[in-house]
Amino acid sequence: MLIDMSLEDLRAYRPDRVESGDFDEFWAKTLDAARSAAVPPQLTEVETGLIHVDTFDMTFSGYQGEPIKGWLRVPKHASGPLPVVLEYLGYGGGRGPAVEPTIWSSLGYAHMIMDSRGQSSYYGSADTPDGDVEPQVGGVMTRGIGAPGSYYYRRLYTDAAMAVDALRQLPAVDGQRVVVKGGSQGGGLAIAAAGLSSGLAGAIVDVPFLCGFRRATQISNEYPYREIADYLQYRRDRVAQVFTTLGYFDGVNLAARATAPTLFSTALMDSVCPPSTVFAAFNHWAGDDKRIQVYEYNGHDGGATYQLREQILFLTRVTGGPVTRGDQRAR
Repeated sequence: MLIDMSLEDLRAYRPDRVESGDFDEFWAKTLDAARSAAVPPQLTEVETGLIHVDTFDMTFSGYQGEPIKGWLRVPKHASGPLPVVLEYLGYGGGRGPAVEPTIWSSLGYAHMIMDSRGQSSYYGSADTPDGDVEPQVGGVMTRGIGAPGSYYYRRLYTDAAMAVDALRQLPAVDGQRVVVKGGSQGGGLAIAAAGLSSGLAGAIVDVPFLCGFRRATQISNEYPYREIADYLQYRRDRVAQVFTTLGYFDGVNLAARATAPTLFSTALMDSVCPPSTVFAAFNHWAGDDKRIQVYEYNGHDGGATYQLREQILFLTRVTGGPVTRGDQRAR
């Protein structure tokens, strides 16, 4: 069933943003510290048996210089530097095994999947701990939520922005043609990366999580947002502090700082990431080159393969496609 506003009201929905006065200073200091501690990314080729792509185990510097894992896949015999799709994962997911094929490298793009520190589930296990904490099954929404400096997503958002920096150091990648991408939590991370990084070619944001926290916790009874409600149910005196912390990580506030071309998707029957929270971020997106695909009878799949067609067209438009600067198609 439809769980939110009418589509007409959604298109006009632009709620007031709630953020602390030191928002930009907080993120500038966080990223400066990470960049000061960073070392060059390391690549180790992995044999997968895939005939169309070379796969590399990638390690780069994330929050406070901590090593973060990822898979980098490059089309075999590519003459690069290539446009790259930097993909962030959904809630609970890790990078999984190296052998899994991906469509983006099949289409001629370099493709990186960033591990989500400390997260694991039946659909993907992370190889990156959260500091000293090994990857776990179970939620992270309230880990360190008492203050913005200790909150889990401070670390994961920093990893997302530092992955952009790392890719720009690789000879195979055209640093001016980086597109960030993700769905659900990955969509929220794509918004964060776009708000914290400059010069991106584009952002693909599907049914994003981590947007409009207050409204989301009030109208959705689904996890992961419900983790916050569960936490506050027995901590009634911490509501104000929790939402002060979450303001530093709200995709609505980060979207207001994002200028890259973007393609969003939402679905009107999505009870996990309600469409009003998605439209709040989309309508606050600072760049003018933006479009949102709306799927009336879908839920949290965000349009699935129908949206994939739109993504391929968007990528071609914002990157020029997998073509080298010499206008020779990578092979």
